[in-house]
Amino acid sequence: MPDEIRVKPEKIRCDACPVMCFIADGKAGACDRYANHSGELVRLDPLTVIERGAPAVAFLDQGENAQDWDGDVIQGKRTFVTAVGAGTTYPDYKPAPFIVSQEVDGVDMVTVVTEGIYSYCGVKVKIDTDRFIGHERAIVRVKGEPIGHVMTSEYGSKMLSLGGVEHLTGGSKAEGRVTCDALMNLCNREAVTMQIDEGAEITVQAGKAPIINGAPEKLMRVGCGSATIGMFAKQWEPHVDEVIVVDDHITGVLSEHEAGKQLDMRPSGIKINGRRSTPGRYFQVAEPGTGWGGTDVEDPLTILKPADPKKAWPGLRLLMVSTTGEQWAYYELDEDLVPQPAEISEALRISADRIAENCEPAMCSVLFMGGAGGSLRAGVTENPVRLTRSVKDALTYVSCGGAEAYVWPGGGITVMVDVMEMPTNSFGYVPTPALVAPIEFTLRREDYGALGGHVNHIQQASEVVNDAVRKVLPAPSQPDPHQAQRNKREGRR
Repeated sequence: MPDEIRVKPEKIRCDACPVMCFIADGKAGACDRYANHSGELVRLDPLTVIERGAPAVAFLDQGENAQDWDGDVIQGKRTFVTAVGAGTTYPDYKPAPFIVSQEVDGVDMVTVVTEGIYSYCGVKVKIDTDRFIGHERAIVRVKGEPIGHVMTSEYGSKMLSLGGVEHLTGGSKAEGRVTCDALMNLCNREAVTMQIDEGAEITVQAGKAPIINGAPEKLMRVGCGSATIGMFAKQWEPHVDEVIVVDDHITGVLSEHEAGKQLDMRPSGIKINGRRSTPGRYFQVAEPGTGWGGTDVEDPLTILKPADPKKAWPGLRLLMVSTTGEQWAYYELDEDLVPQPAEISEALRISADRIAENCEPAMCSVLFMGGAGGSLRAGVTENPVRLTRSVKDALTYVSCGGAEAYVWPGGGITVMVDVMEMPTNSFGYVPTPALVAPIEFTLRREDYGALGGHVNHIQQASEVVNDAVRKVLPAPSQPDPHQAQRNKREGRR
């Protein structure tokens, strides 16, 4: 009897993105998001829903509608279906993977969810540090490939703009792959180490302190040198004759500053390098660096000029401190009016500690930014421009993984969202290369019908939520998208 002929299982083609992988049985596609299970194309990551409701205990008083406690620590009064794990609309003429309806306080609400494929996307990174990481416009690299640049600094923070279509598709294949990988890791709250041209090596992870040249940052500055004087002048005045707050941007000198004048402080004759702006405020006292106040200063005396003999006096008490209070030094002038290290008083020591106490912990913030293009909008309505108008008219609420998204003014639907407010592992990729990110549109059913939505594909939430879905609690700071939509709609009137 002839041996049984073994039939090799056929590969199936995945149409979830432009790569169009052929996937063998038991294998995943290039994106690791879709797989072939016995000839069926399946999404590997579970659909994620947010369950709202107070943490419950057996004796929780729920009023007239009280029910026996079933032991569930999440009593979900309402479920919000996110786009995390939902799948995409590619090749774009298809309706969104899930169009979900449920009644909310007597109003029939519809949420349209899809995982968008974003070639036009990037991240904005806020790094709480005074330390020099690189000049504005300096290139940021990962594995030697350019992925973005340094932006204008903000108050107490350095800013990076990473990604964008120019890096994803406008450079070499290696640049696109590295950029896509870095963006996905950053958005999924993983650490990414990057090198800034003529600057620092820095490790960024959302929600964590930055690591600059191997050293973890601790504190975000309390303010510039001038602001620090304004906050602490009254505490210093009884115990010292002069305070200099060293800062890369604005170095403050207490006796010259308006705060010192208001306290009737005697002019000290202490003079510093730099360009004088207004009384008690100096720019460019040193070069940027990783020392005192974001300068290259290691010895604070190097920013001083000789004291003015007509104003200064022997025994003058001088405190020099950084904007985080982490560096400080106390001096007294000798007979030649030269500062000499001296023992600091307890009151002044406490004041330096108080500066540090008023500093917030240094942290990295990662905001995903992307444009919801025409193809993604086609999954919501056959006439995509109506969705754009509905968002601008506050009839449609936009969220990403359930987190409130800021929609930029102007044309299109350009969204920005804090990745820390989204469920973990909300982001994926396709090897085109492009990032895959969740987006949801929530509106009243009547409004959905009016904008030409795919009403024949609406499902009840109860049909979507099953044992296979991933259930998460909402981020404490995030509003309920259903209620937020109603508030925006009512506020529009």
